[in-house]
Amino acid sequence: MALYDNILVDLKKSIKDQDKARLSVLRGLKSAIKNKQVELREELTDDQIRGVISSEMKKRKEAIEKFGQGLRQDLVEKEEKELGILFGYLPPQLSIEEIKGVVTQAIEEISASGPKDLGRVMKSVMPKLAGRADGREVNRIARELLS
Repeated sequence: MALYDNILVDLKKSIKDQDKARLSVLRGLKSAIKNKQVELREELTDDQIRGVISSEMKKRKEAIEKFGQGLRQDLVEKEEKELGILFGYLPPQLSIEEIKGVVTQAIEEISASGPKDLGRVMKSVMPKLAGRADGREVNRIARELLS
């Protein structure tokens, strides 16, 4: 079953179960996917949908950080719950060692020699890791290996 179809099935199930938190997240996700479809003027692939999900997760992580600084634990918990719901639609995340392996391979492939090649390395690596690793973490590892 396609990822979008899976999201729609879960959306209908959350309506029937009256799971308001899950329903809210899935409605927002469906809206974000539709907006991206309108923007691109085409149906989205599962990889593109995972990109939208990753973007929504990034928003939640930033909100958690801001609410934590503002001492709003109730909102932090709400955002963490939403993040957990979104996390369920992504493939299993790669470990640090697996990310290092992919980045090292990319460095060798493009013959990167230092920090000035970070952009080329990231351009090569991110399509391979889309949805399976956080971009910030990949960037940190690439910087570390290029130094």
